[in-house]
Amino acid sequence: MIHVRKAGALDTRAMAELLNTIIAVGGTTALTQPVTGADLRMWMQTPGSHWIVAEDDSGEILGFQWIEPTDELPQDAVSIATFSQVGKTGLGIGSALFRDTCDVAKKAGLGWISAEIRTDNIGGLTYYKSRGFEEYGRKIGHVLQDGTVVDKVLARYEL
Repeated sequence: MIHVRKAGALDTRAMAELLNTIIAVGGTTALTQPVTGADLRMWMQTPGSHWIVAEDDSGEILGFQWIEPTDELPQDAVSIATFSQVGKTGLGIGSALFRDTCDVAKKAGLGWISAEIRTDNIGGLTYYKSRGFEEYGRKIGHVLQDGTVVDKVLARYEL
């Protein structure tokens, strides 16, 4: 069974390990350099952000998601990021996370959620489309930290 709860500082080491595995595989995230638990703890301090984890009955973190305001978006919108353990996609982890995220966003009075998805990230594109996100733009020739150039789909979910 999948349990969703608010993420905390004690989760960040396991979250960083999960994310670093995804980064090492490549092709699905804009992140290209490994992160630490300290990095995630710092990111979690972003005003207006909300971080959640999905875990199994034993407490193993299966995935996590966060939303946060960005300078590129209007005040009634937040950006979203979603990560599931490699090899464990399609099991309902993302669905469970997104239900909680939507509840929090609605309670905060937000109007919509924005996702930036690499065009070569077929799993990510499928995930966000299956949640009801609709494309509203593209970023062409986005340069990642390691110099890789990718295109991104900008998609929004109306709350």
